[in-house]
Amino acid sequence: MDESGKDVEFSPTDWVRDQTGKILETGTTAGIEILGSPVVLLTLRGARSGKLRYTPVMRVEHGGSYAVVASKGGAPTHPTWYYNIKAHPEITLQDGTTTKNYVAREVDGAERAEWWERAVAAYPSYAEYQEKTDRQIPVFVLDPK
Repeated sequence: MDESGKDVEFSPTDWVRDQTGKILETGTTAGIEILGSPVVLLTLRGARSGKLRYTPVMRVEHGGSYAVVASKGGAPTHPTWYYNIKAHPEITLQDGTTTKNYVAREVDGAERAEWWERAVAAYPSYAEYQEKTDRQIPVFVLDPK
């Protein structure tokens, strides 16, 4: 449990757990990066367990909204957290020391293309990941609640 008494489950992946620990310890996402790009920290609710889960993702922000790209490095399947967001779209996002509530929605068409371009500008490897997989990599837009 975290300080608020909520049931939290940390990632089984070492580097994700390490990054999450640094953010929680320092109280900021500043200086935390994935492959040289800045991150934000999502707090999601597990689709089946209902437990809170921390997920650091690339920082893609525009006009107060954020994009979250379910790339999984170009793997043929979506990351587990994709299903958590689909099941529970109300999430918390920490950017630097600021934490706010957002509502996630999966985007398509022209809106997806616009956010995809922003995401690739923030983290160019997304374009390579899309080439590695047959699935269209999902993009969520997180709007302030």
